[in-house]
Amino acid sequence: MTDVQAETATRNNDAPSADELTAAVHAITDRARAASRTLGRATRAHKDRVLLAIADALVARRDVVLAANRTDVERGRASGTSEYLLDRLGLDPARIGKLADALTELAALPDPIGTAVRAETLPNGLRLRQVRVPLGVVAAIYEARPNVTVDIAGLALKSGNAVILRGGSAAAATNAALVGIIRDTLEDHGLPDDAVLTIDEYGREGARVLMEARGRIDVLIPRGGRDLIQSVVTSARVPVIETGEGNVHILLDESADEDMAVDILLNAKTQRPSVCNTVETLLVHSRSQAAPGVLAALVRAGVVLHVDDRSRALLPEGTDALPATEDDWGREYMQLELAVRTVDSVDEALQHIRRWSTGHSEAIITNNLASSEEFVAGVDSAAVLVNASTRFVDGGELGLGAEVGISTQKMHARGPMGLAELTTTKWIVQGEGQVRR
Repeated sequence: MTDVQAETATRNNDAPSADELTAAVHAITDRARAASRTLGRATRAHKDRVLLAIADALVARRDVVLAANRTDVERGRASGTSEYLLDRLGLDPARIGKLADALTELAALPDPIGTAVRAETLPNGLRLRQVRVPLGVVAAIYEARPNVTVDIAGLALKSGNAVILRGGSAAAATNAALVGIIRDTLEDHGLPDDAVLTIDEYGREGARVLMEARGRIDVLIPRGGRDLIQSVVTSARVPVIETGEGNVHILLDESADEDMAVDILLNAKTQRPSVCNTVETLLVHSRSQAAPGVLAALVRAGVVLHVDDRSRALLPEGTDALPATEDDWGREYMQLELAVRTVDSVDEALQHIRRWSTGHSEAIITNNLASSEEFVAGVDSAAVLVNASTRFVDGGELGLGAEVGISTQKMHARGPMGLAELTTTKWIVQGEGQVRR
């Protein structure tokens, strides 16, 4: 049974058997592999033209995307989807404009393919080059994030990879509209439309087949909450780049300036609470003079504080706050809630972070160089910031154009994953008849 036949059967409420579904998903991986061979040889100029054309098409056809997105959001609201997930799911003209801008920025970035990582001539005259090449077929499993559809497709295209997407049922209509626009544009500009494919019509069982398709895809990237990521990591038989949830910490050092601290904390917590680079735990130095003002500003902004006993004493009289429990230190709230703990030193803050961090991002607000250096050296996360909002830990903000996700592992990709992280390398050895003695 082909993938088209399986889709037809699903529409007719005649779901394919397990064997038929496996064959259908494998057929998609075969199409992606064939497309990757063509895309891997495309010139930078060709790829960049297509990226710019996709950006234009998203803006020109945004009414189609917005109509599909309204369907998803209304269905999600009716089914009781939380507000933070609806925020991630929702699109508006400004967000579509930002997606198009990210593709335009990608087109302006250097092409990583063919870039020499190293080059040398050995004493025996052999000339060596290690160059970047595409991974091949990249798969991504994510939830309720239509922006990821465009970001990953754009990054895959620029880095010469075909991509297979599983965007989840919550954003099914939006993702279908976006993938349709991207595939139409690829075909119109002479690149294989199968460079961007989706298995959304096959649901969770299709995702399971994809996770087990060893040898058919080169890497799988999950992006979403703890449950989704851990499900992929524990179930997949294919190589996985683990992206992590963001239990992000900020340390308010004793020397921190109050005005700076208020600006940073409000930005890091309230600008967009539903994303992974928002702060979830504030560690307050016991000698901080800025702490009462910072906590009061957070409360005024509508942030619900979960405080330990020492931090409660820093709150203005009459301020409501919840008592922090052990579970609060490990929570990714993803809404206007924040855990607060008082510590006596940078070292104590680092001990807390080592115990509870997911390895995403940590920050310190300080005017003390020694404290900042101790913090930077002691943090073992993908990103560490000094006197800046954690909201900057984002591929677009850091000049990558977009990101596939933020890797919290310690393999070849760590932190925001852009173009280089979607490549591997190939050794090219050129000689003049040398043989090994």
